[in-house]
Amino acid sequence: MPKNQKQKNKLLTVSDFLRYGAERFSKARLSYGHGTDNALDEAAWLVLETLHLPVDENAPLNKRLTSVEITAVKAIIEKRIKTRKPAAYLLKKAYIQGLPFYVDERVIVPRSFIGDLLCDFDLMRNPKTVLDLCTGSGCLAILAAYVFSQAQVDAVELSSEALAVAKRNVRSHGIINRVHLFKGDLFKPVKGRKYDLIITNPPYVDAKAMKRLPPEYRHEPKMALASGKDGLDLVRRILKEATAHLKPNSGLLCEVGRGRKLLEKEYSRLPFLWLDTEMSEGEVFWLTRKQLVAKS
Repeated sequence: MPKNQKQKNKLLTVSDFLRYGAERFSKARLSYGHGTDNALDEAAWLVLETLHLPVDENAPLNKRLTSVEITAVKAIIEKRIKTRKPAAYLLKKAYIQGLPFYVDERVIVPRSFIGDLLCDFDLMRNPKTVLDLCTGSGCLAILAAYVFSQAQVDAVELSSEALAVAKRNVRSHGIINRVHLFKGDLFKPVKGRKYDLIITNPPYVDAKAMKRLPPEYRHEPKMALASGKDGLDLVRRILKEATAHLKPNSGLLCEVGRGRKLLEKEYSRLPFLWLDTEMSEGEVFWLTRKQLVAKS
């Protein structure tokens, strides 16, 4: 019996297809970073979501697949390899802190470390007003509404296409009375408003890195990634304009990727507090309004 036929006959259970997917992805040298960081986790996400099974330790790995299920799973594994699209785009779904969000190529795939920090946020007690800049799919604004149950959340996005996705997510989570979407450039749509907390995961990829992006990342909107020669164009604007939109005893939580050294050198008078997560170190900073005012 031919080798490929033998392999086909062995693909019977969920576990079989997790191994098969991981092997195919490793051989194809795919890139990750859109919710997973390795071939096995990527295969598990695609296979389990396609089969409508829990993507956790409760997944029935010994479940035997029907012929229809086998066809569907094989198809999405091959599609991931052929298109090099992130799994989230193929599934039209991404998760932040266990919350599901609709995504497609109109928005960057949600993966901010701010999501982890918000769920264990002890720098401020119960903010009543929150602003999310560069909201994209709306995931961080929606998560903030869950975490701070008494807060009203404003979310700003420049892209009309991304804003349409955010609107869909706000509706699906049933919080249209608490998350308010605005179209525009950073603080311009909320002129005159002040907040207890500002969160932002702005574009921060530098020009050289943009040229070296793997195919998976090239499926994402360029405007959601690129931010000038050194990647800090938008961060500089946010630091300059944030004070006018922060209430007393408020603060700014901002993700900057690998821009820490450049920021600390350029803004040496600012006492950045770098907040680490299990998967990141020195990529998100916290500054209070008092600190921004004192060093401006």
